[in-house]
Amino acid sequence: MTVTDEARQALDRQQTVEITTTGRRSGQPRRIETWRYRAAGRYWLTGSPGSRDWYANLLANPSFTLHLDGHDLSVRARAVTDPAERAAILGEIVPGQSWARDGLAAWLAGSPLVEILL
Repeated sequence: MTVTDEARQALDRQQTVEITTTGRRSGQPRRIETWRYRAAGRYWLTGSPGSRDWYANLLANPSFTLHLDGHDLSVRARAVTDPAERAAILGEIVPGQSWARDGLAAWLAGSPLVEILL
């Protein structure tokens, strides 16, 4: 699927997004609200340290739907597990977040990180 200019503008504009993953055990759609980040010129999903069902679902089935205002995009997730890449991306995301009180080291150790592949 080609991402239209309008959809890309919505993605650039919207930090709070909804995603629909496929439940890893149930196979049923699971829709949640989360935040989208931009770093290194690409789009990412992450969260504060801890386990996340959406992340486990994406590990099992990386295809998901990204819901934006007026656009539902079929996209894929690429889990980022390489320590150097995690450090570079989270190092760009975390310091700019006033609520990320756990600090970068905690995020590197325990936060999910996936790239949104358009």
